Amino acid sequence: HFNFLHWFLKMTASPTIFPRVGYSIISFLMFINTIVSVFNNSLVIAVMAKTPTLLSPMNAIVLGLSVSDLMIALCGSLIVTMTNYRGYFFLGDGVCIFQGFAVNYFGLVSLCTLALLAYERYNVVCRPQAGFKLTMRRSRLGLLFVWGFCLFWAVAPLLGWSSYGPEGVQTSCSLGWEERSWSNYSYLILYTLLCFIGPVTVIIYCYTKVLGSMRKLNRSVELQGGRPSAEENERAIRTVFFMISAFFVCWLPYTVLSVVVVVAPGVRIPPLVATMPMYFAKTSPIYNPLIYFLSNKQFRDAALEVLSCGRYIPRGPVSSGLAMTAVNRRNAAEHPNRGAGKGTLNRVLPL
Repeated sequence: HFNFLHWFLKMTASPTIFPRVGYSIISFLMFINTIVSVFNNSLVIAVMAKTPTLLSPMNAIVLGLSVSDLMIALCGSLIVTMTNYRGYFFLGDGVCIFQGFAVNYFGLVSLCTLALLAYERYNVVCRPQAGFKLTMRRSRLGLLFVWGFCLFWAVAPLLGWSSYGPEGVQTSCSLGWEERSWSNYSYLILYTLLCFIGPVTVIIYCYTKVLGSMRKLNRSVELQGGRPSAEENERAIRTVFFMISAFFVCWLPYTVLSVVVVVAPGVRIPPLVATMPMYFAKTSPIYNPLIYFLSNKQFRDAALEVLSCGRYIPRGPVSSGLAMTAVNRRNAAEHPNRGAGKGTLNRVLPL
């Protein structure tokens, strides 16, 4: 009887490797993260569905970003909230593999969609002289490529190239970073280069060019007496800066950890240190909707109308909030008043 009782307790005990209060704190924080993420991204989707005039080609990319962020919250943060509440991953191997796949897939989709958004903004702002025109068809094709590309890298571990399993403090699942095999190393090296360093490089390059072009445009506009337009571009620059900062807060720790694991596989990383970057990445669905809400008056008015069930009445002129003017410095200098009534034709909204 003693042996049976000892075996029963051993099988039913929670295999915690972290203080119980630590699991409780993580569970609470992830619960708040889940609620805010689901609310923010559901609001973006609802506003887009209720206000078709907002659904421009650029906004279609933002809508795709909100869908992937919402799925991160539902498939990642929600499950992690429950498992940390119990102190271990009690949902079984099947759910563990599903969670690892879902978080990997939708996280990659969000990351690559941000890179796609940066690339399209770069084209519109910095290359108008090339006759570039962002269309709804181009946006759909870009999103289709992103979702297909990320699906390949998320499915590969299910087919034996790397694997999914518990990570860190054993309450969440992800790629098998600690698996020691050449097959796993080859996957992780290519995964890190193509799915992290690649999108990060695109984002940094494109937004650096965008900010530089807008700074030069502001000086040209101010010389022509166009102070309101310069102020509008300054707001756009600040918003882009906030977006880049939020991006790095979420993804840089996870990227650094991934590179360390690949480059120095012999380094022992404590479970908590290995887990926290993943939790930072799971907060990414919170920030973008907040940035859009605060920076874009048109979206803000539409969101307040949805939240108030149609009782909110917008006041003042409709402003684009984050307008990025296509840069053509020679025309701006020679014809400062050209297109005075056609601002919506040469501006790119974030939403």
